[in-house]
Amino acid sequence: MKSEWTYRPLGELVSFASGGTPSKKRDDYWGGTIPWISAKTLKTENIDTSDLFITEEGLKAGSKIAPKGSILLLTRGSGLFNGIPIARVEKDVAFNQDIKCLDSYGEVENEFIFYWLLSQKDYLMAKVGVTGIGAGKFDLDFLQKLMIPIPSERERKSIVGFASSISEKIRCNAKVNDNLLWQAQALYKDRFIDLKPFNGKMPPDWQLGTVSEIIELHDSKRIPLSSRERANLTKIYPYYGATSVMDYVDRYLFDGIYLLLGEDGTVVDDKGFPILQYVEGKFWVNNHAHIITGKNGFTVETLYLLFSLTNVRSIVTGAVQPKISQANLNNVSVVIPSKVELSTFNSIVQPIFSQIRNLRAESDRLTSTRDILLPRLMSGEIDAANIQL
Repeated sequence: MKSEWTYRPLGELVSFASGGTPSKKRDDYWGGTIPWISAKTLKTENIDTSDLFITEEGLKAGSKIAPKGSILLLTRGSGLFNGIPIARVEKDVAFNQDIKCLDSYGEVENEFIFYWLLSQKDYLMAKVGVTGIGAGKFDLDFLQKLMIPIPSERERKSIVGFASSISEKIRCNAKVNDNLLWQAQALYKDRFIDLKPFNGKMPPDWQLGTVSEIIELHDSKRIPLSSRERANLTKIYPYYGATSVMDYVDRYLFDGIYLLLGEDGTVVDDKGFPILQYVEGKFWVNNHAHIITGKNGFTVETLYLLFSLTNVRSIVTGAVQPKISQANLNNVSVVIPSKVELSTFNSIVQPIFSQIRNLRAESDRLTSTRDILLPRLMSGEIDAANIQL
């Protein structure tokens, strides 16, 4: 710590606002133009949109606006066991009751507070409490009393400049990957759904079949770990749930490229398409996601494209706990092209997915570098002006 720096409670520097959820029973509250952020959609460090939108009526009935430039911090939910989701608001959004909106009173910039919070993730994770239903929670009084350093304006700008340059590269990589995935989906749709290269008709050496003919399921290898078990493990390998990484552990069940498809919980998006995760490397999976590889000419990448373009709402069962069972998944009807056609298509899309994986790996390295250096910058141990990227 630098002796000339001052320290203030976070609650003296920012306001804390709570959001809310409009009634799901009111159709006139949903489907509007205002992005609405929940614990499930607080996934990236920059927020400007969401999968869910509310109307002006919905906003008045229960939610609240987080203004552009403010900070969203998850304070309740299972997501607190996955690195404490924190995001900068790039465009006015609404948010729910599991999230707090932090907005600077003006003495210290929101950007600096955002990166200071990121630098405190390990400490914050150690302070997560547990609710009666097993979800994490933060005490508001604890958050408001957190002591934040206040370097000079020049030093704050230097720290923010260093961190934001890395964040912007990570964000650019994500945008490129979104575009690459869109291109791959367009190629798959053109060739195997619209059949444009074949004048709209299925070639005679293709066939109609079921998913069981093109996938291998590895669900029997899954072993769930409770949050209590994971708490004592070193954070090395990702631990996946139905929709995302839930935690990190010091052991793994799988090593390679796999497709994860949500089995229960959140299994489809609002349009009925399955929740998919394209993963690689060493990882662990709980029992809420199907673990899939391909067969009969279908690669993991081809399966990803197929399922990303296949509406599966009709096979979801369970009103309280939605589920896609193995049996229902295996029985989904699909077009099965010839192995020659699949081989040709795979040779086209494999370089696209290779680039996606490379950009992900680069972003992971950049994130690790930033997260290692931020605590040292925020303590004054090193000067951002002396760092060469």
